[in-house]
Amino acid sequence: MLRRLAELDAEHAKALAGGGEKYTARHRARGGLLARERVELLLDPDTPFLELSPLAAWGSDHPVGASLVTGIGVVSGVECAITANDPTVRGGAFNPWTLKKALRLQEIAYTNRLPSISLVESGGADLPSQKETFIPGGALFRDLTRLSAAGIPTVAVVFGNSTAGGAYVPGMSDHTIMIEKRSKVFLGGPPLVRMATGEESDEESLGGAGMHARTSGLADHLAHDEPDALRRARRVIARLNWRKAHPDPPPAEPPLYDPEELLGIVPEDLRTPFDPREVIARVVDGSEFDEFKPLYGTSLVTCWAGLHGYPVGVLANARGVLFSAESQKAAHFVQLANQRDIPLVFLHNTTGYMVGSRYEQGGIIKHGAMMINAVANSRVPHLSVLMGASYGAGHYGMCGRAYDPRFLFSWPSARAAVMGPQQLAGVLSIVARASARAGGRPYDEDADAALRAVVERQIEAESLPAFLSGRLYDDGVIDPRDTRTVLGLCLSAIHTAPVEGARGGFGVFRM
Repeated sequence: MLRRLAELDAEHAKALAGGGEKYTARHRARGGLLARERVELLLDPDTPFLELSPLAAWGSDHPVGASLVTGIGVVSGVECAITANDPTVRGGAFNPWTLKKALRLQEIAYTNRLPSISLVESGGADLPSQKETFIPGGALFRDLTRLSAAGIPTVAVVFGNSTAGGAYVPGMSDHTIMIEKRSKVFLGGPPLVRMATGEESDEESLGGAGMHARTSGLADHLAHDEPDALRRARRVIARLNWRKAHPDPPPAEPPLYDPEELLGIVPEDLRTPFDPREVIARVVDGSEFDEFKPLYGTSLVTCWAGLHGYPVGVLANARGVLFSAESQKAAHFVQLANQRDIPLVFLHNTTGYMVGSRYEQGGIIKHGAMMINAVANSRVPHLSVLMGASYGAGHYGMCGRAYDPRFLFSWPSARAAVMGPQQLAGVLSIVARASARAGGRPYDEDADAALRAVVERQIEAESLPAFLSGRLYDDGVIDPRDTRTVLGLCLSAIHTAPVEGARGGFGVFRM
């Protein structure tokens, strides 16, 4: 695990490096702070920042991090969803992964009712990839207006250029702060204006901060420099009169067992089972939890616990496979959590639902569907952590990304795919053999071995946490030792909005 964490740190370093030394030096020479420095000055001193999707765009043609920093932090005592363009990466321009990352944070802000702060310095869409950003990019502005309509405050702080579509971020935010002689906001810069209308204009009169503060009225506050702009943003948040739906719980007892031991619980070979209770005991308050149906459906652990003082229900895979009993047990447990308005935490290590004639005859499809039905229609917040395998429909039943968990994180040991690499390669081999036999053709064993090796390598590569995180199938790959802290930050953010379960709002359970 330590080796995997070192590899992960190397990938995170690429995001921290932004556009590299050359463009970082150029940005500093212009008097600009870096994106994460702006975030740090915005946040309350000595408070954490939960950065999300730092590996976005990993494995693509675009830089790791996707030229955008997103996360959740405390500003003037208020938990906020924060985005910051990285101007050292192609001027902070949006590529397809930047867009996905920004939309994900807006979804988090809307669902959890978190005030949204945009630290803007962007040239708009990255023109070479405009075909992938222009049409879906309109959702950014749509979501800003929906946040405002839902009574969720939106604040834009403009540090440099905010051009073309980017001009609508300050244009559609509730509060807009600009910096004298630094901020430039216009739908079309001087070259475009000249091409479109023949008018000769300069940047300051066309879209400078002073003009917007004194003439157009787009700027609500005119700052002297970047620190002053961030100070004004903190004052805006302080004056929101913002209240959480639920009070913060009293301080809770830490786990009795050392979180360092989480590094050694998941085996190198995910086919080797491990007891998730060892994980739960190192994450929940006081290492205390009460199991539900401990003697029934023993491949799934279900229990009630506290996490940083918040009540939670935990579902954790024990031996990988989900049978009928485990599925029914999970459905029952999810319904109870909804009756009591208790958030659910899913700890993944599953190879999926059991197959075979005995299990098909025993109703595994309808029982698996019962579990998926319960999870899909549950209304309490869900938090998912991929510890080990998360394969097949088991990924769905344990609230994978498609089932809208409020947050989903992976450990470096996690793997997610339609099935394991060996199983998938084996299935393809069996199908190819059957096809050759049906056609009366001899089967090439050497070609089969080569095909299996290629497929196994491909599926293994596509199952890795960095690959999945790069495509925003999770909200980040985390150090197992940070699991309690990360989940606690998420639970605090979640409780900004009302936590209410479904009351009979489930689909038909096939019995």
